[in-house]
Amino acid sequence: MQPQFAPPAPAALQITRTSQPRPNETFQPLPPPTGAPPFRMQLKDVVGEEAAKRIEKSGRLTFHLAGDTGGVKDPKPQQVVAMKMEEDLEAAAGTEHDAAFFYHVGDVVYFNGQARYYYDQFYYPYEHYDRPIVAVPGNHDGSPENSVPSLQAFVENFCAPAPRVTPEAGDTPRTAMTQPNVYWTLETPFATIIGLYTNVPEGGVVKSDQETWLVGELRHAAGDRAVLLMLHHPPYSADDHHSGSQKMLDLIDRAAGEAKRFPDAVFSGHVHNYQRFTRNDGERQTPFIVCGNGGYWHLHYVGKQPDGTPLPTPYDMGNGVTLEAYVDSHHGFVKLSVTRDELTGEFHRAPRPQDSFRDPATVVDLWRLDLKHHRL
Repeated sequence: MQPQFAPPAPAALQITRTSQPRPNETFQPLPPPTGAPPFRMQLKDVVGEEAAKRIEKSGRLTFHLAGDTGGVKDPKPQQVVAMKMEEDLEAAAGTEHDAAFFYHVGDVVYFNGQARYYYDQFYYPYEHYDRPIVAVPGNHDGSPENSVPSLQAFVENFCAPAPRVTPEAGDTPRTAMTQPNVYWTLETPFATIIGLYTNVPEGGVVKSDQETWLVGELRHAAGDRAVLLMLHHPPYSADDHHSGSQKMLDLIDRAAGEAKRFPDAVFSGHVHNYQRFTRNDGERQTPFIVCGNGGYWHLHYVGKQPDGTPLPTPYDMGNGVTLEAYVDSHHGFVKLSVTRDELTGEFHRAPRPQDSFRDPATVVDLWRLDLKHHRL
C-alpha cells in the first residue's frame, strides 16, 4: 500500500489558532519564469563545476537549511544564527561535512518582501557566509506592497538571468542567484531537491499548473537518490499559532500518488520554531521537518498538554504521526547530509541574543534515515 499523508488528529493537544486573516492573505499571481521549463538546475550551476566534482567524489552532499530569517524589528537573532552557520563552515572546512550552500525555505524579507529591506534582512546578515544561498519564497516574500507586483524583489535577487550584484546588495559582494523560477528543482548526485512555492494565504495555495509540474518532477527524479521536498507552509505542526496545513498534505498525497514516487523527507518553515515529525506508513517512515526559527525575532510555542505542561517527546499525534523533537525557545538551523544510502539531519540550536555571542551552537536533535529501507 502506498503511504497516505493524512493529517494528525491530536485530540489531547490544546492549540489556539489565529482566526483573523491578515489583509495581505490573498492568492497572488506568480511572476513569469526567468528560465525554461521544467525549471531545473544542476549542482554545478549553484556551487561551481570544481566544487560539484569534489562533492561527487566525496560521496556526500552537505548543506544548511532554515526559514523565516528576516531580522525585522530585532536583527540580533538572525545575526547570531548567521554567525553560528559561519562557525560551522569554519569547523568543517575541507571535509565532506562542509556545507555547500544554504537552502532557505521562505520568508527572506519581512513583512512584504520589499526590495528596500533586502540589504538589512538578507545581504548584510550573510555578508560573511561565503556559500551560495538558494530559496523558495514564503508568504511574506510574496505579499505585495501597494502597486509592486508580488515577488518582484525575490525574482530580482534569486531568479536573475545572470549573476550580478543587485542594487539591494549595497556594498556586499554577493551576487543574485539564477534560479529559473520561484518553484524549481536542484539536481545533485545524491538528492533531487524539489522546491514549491505555496503562495501567500494561510495554509498555502498551489494551483493546478504547479501541481502538474510537481508530479512531473517526482516522476523524473532519479531512482538511485533521495527526493527532498521543500515548501514554506508545513504539512505538520504542533504549534499554538499556525498549525499544519491540510491543503499541503492533500497536495503531497495527490502528486506523490499520481507520480508513484513519494518524497524521502519534507522540509518547511512558516512556523517559528523547530519540529521533527515521523510519518509511519507500514514499513516506510518519512521525516517531516519544520525549521522556521532561522532569525525572525518572534518564536512560536508548541502546544501544551491539557494540564498546561509541555509536550513530552516522542508524542503520538495520531494517524501514524509522531512528534519526535522540538525547540521553541531558541533560534537555529538544520544541517543536512545525504549519500546514496543515508540522509542525516542535525538541528543546531543557537545561543539566545541575551547570551554570549561566543557561546557555541549546540546540536540538540540528530536523526538518520536509511534510504534503502526507509527506516529512521
